[in-house]
Amino acid sequence: MRSRVEVGGGQPVGYVDHGGDGPVVLLLHGYLMDADMFAPQVAALGGAFRLIAMDVRGHGATPAVGAFTYRDLACDALGLLDALGVARCAVVGVSAGGAIALHMASQAPDRVAALALLGTSGAREEPEMGLAHWRAAHAWRDQGPTPAVLDLNARTCLGRHDATEWKARWRHLSGIDVLTVLIPLAKRDGMLDSANQIRCPALVMHGTADAVYTVDHAYELTEALPNAVPPVIIDGGAHFLNLTDADAVNAHLRAFLGWAMGSA
Repeated sequence: MRSRVEVGGGQPVGYVDHGGDGPVVLLLHGYLMDADMFAPQVAALGGAFRLIAMDVRGHGATPAVGAFTYRDLACDALGLLDALGVARCAVVGVSAGGAIALHMASQAPDRVAALALLGTSGAREEPEMGLAHWRAAHAWRDQGPTPAVLDLNARTCLGRHDATEWKARWRHLSGIDVLTVLIPLAKRDGMLDSANQIRCPALVMHGTADAVYTVDHAYELTEALPNAVPPVIIDGGAHFLNLTDADAVNAHLRAFLGWAMGSA
């Protein structure tokens, strides 16, 4: 069940605290998704960890009013941890959620015990990808969530994975909603130059069929993080890897988080 708290500046943040007595792991979803994106991880890992899944601004139960940056989203996440009395945790981020996780670890290194980054790029958004984002958002604004627009987003993010449930949710998003959450994504800062200051253990996972970022981004990000373990590359995995290849992802997350949190 969703709960909401107010963080800095009175920003409401929606989240689901799945409970449990294990080490705390914060889950940060990707663009157009919400906290429910992590249902496979909750089912597989909920007995070992206390999983807290957050809705990022403009998604789920977290509203977005006005402009914001990824630094703001990291502050929201840290504010949620404050509200829940969590001093330190691991953070798992998918795509844009991984970028938020990197900002968290950079802004508050004492709060982040470990990072797991799936389908994430640490580089500044490439012009071609930014343009593709803009075109998709403007098509949504001008034409509405047509079957073609929904299918394009589904193919890009989920590959051959069944996107029926998510397309049904996306139909309720307006073009303004999509543009609001797209702007900070298209303008996000690169983190590679500052990643050498992030000292916590890190795991980078990536799919070979990722239609947003190539596997090269995974190697680049792993190399930039001083205490990253070797990257995990999943053959045929799409951009939202935690959904398209949940079994493989869950096995690697369980092993990495168990080791990293046990040594934290």
